[in-house]
Amino acid sequence: MAFPSPSLASSCPVPLTPAPARTPQPDRADPGDRRDRLAALDGLRLLAALMVCLYHFAGRGGDISRSWGRSPSRIFPDLSQAAVYGCLGVQFFFVISGFVICMSSWGRSPGDFFRSRVARLYPAYWAAVLLVAGAAFVLPTVLQPLRLDQILVNLTMFQMPTGVPRVLGVCWTLWAEVRFYALFALCVVLRGVTYRRVVLFCCVWTLAAVVCKGAGNELTAQLVMPEHAPFFVGGLALYLIHRCGGNPTLWGIVGVSWLLGQETVTTGLWRPGAVGDFHRNPYLILLLLTLGFAAVAAVALGWTRWASWPWLTTAGALTYPFYLVHEHLGWCVIRVLHRGLGLPPWPTLAVTVLGMLGLAWLIHRCVERPLGPRLKKGGTARSDARPLPYRTSLPVITSAGPS
Repeated sequence: MAFPSPSLASSCPVPLTPAPARTPQPDRADPGDRRDRLAALDGLRLLAALMVCLYHFAGRGGDISRSWGRSPSRIFPDLSQAAVYGCLGVQFFFVISGFVICMSSWGRSPGDFFRSRVARLYPAYWAAVLLVAGAAFVLPTVLQPLRLDQILVNLTMFQMPTGVPRVLGVCWTLWAEVRFYALFALCVVLRGVTYRRVVLFCCVWTLAAVVCKGAGNELTAQLVMPEHAPFFVGGLALYLIHRCGGNPTLWGIVGVSWLLGQETVTTGLWRPGAVGDFHRNPYLILLLLTLGFAAVAAVALGWTRWASWPWLTTAGALTYPFYLVHEHLGWCVIRVLHRGLGLPPWPTLAVTVLGMLGLAWLIHRCVERPLGPRLKKGGTARSDARPLPYRTSLPVITSAGPS
């Protein structure tokens, strides 16, 4: 079946039944661009990052207990009971990511999409890898230093499929994001983003995830990501609702994504009959996941247009570098402030979070802003390029790729 071209006129379907007229939303800028951003979405991203941060600092045991000197549940008995749910910020991120990727890829060529993703992901990531790797050599009692060859592989973001130890604990989520980008680019962006192609992609990916989950094949599970697919798909459908208006098909996709996602998350986070300090209530898991979907749906429906404060744009810019550096570098700061300098727990927690936000601002200002635009322009063909001195029988392929 031939689909229409991705022009604005053909990007949204004509409703079969009369409905209130809604003007299609204009194409949005890249998430790293300050123009035409959805400010409320930036605030939600920072909220998700802070949820994950509190989980890493106060909602789990293991390595962070060594930094505090004892379990966070003993230091923050009340806070830890809430922070243990902070890991749900990851699924919140995935829903937002589906929304943002559909928004930022509309009207772009595959080459533009690839360059925008590289420019968005890698500058802050490289800085975070080098900072955390350096901190591991300074404080080996907190972080285990890796060999130089392992650190270099981590710079590619492909350490997980190659079996190399991770420098950043949170990079497993980036590997999920990269696979989502690849699937979306190959299935949708390659031919041009349209309403029909995105809907077809959502339906096929959901069906493949359900089949894959029951098959138990490791290779297909790595490609299809049945545990993450519902959240990305839900975000994609919510952006179509934002752009074109709601209809039963799109709300059905969101509903199925929520139904599949809540089971996956509850199964992964709830341990029936478990005892200890960091157990979770399955009903609270369901409630928080529902609130995450509902928050992005509110953005999609335009209910958050009033939230246009300038600081939200800054918050959105800091979210990604903050998410990268907060875990391991935060553990080092906690170790120094609390056990080294004797600072009480609550001031230590506050100073650490604020310090990671400050470091995120420096990475954004000194690394992302100068390096990101250069990477984005690096793959484009030069308009002043000199012609070849002779003809060749082979076609000339520019670095910009097909338009």
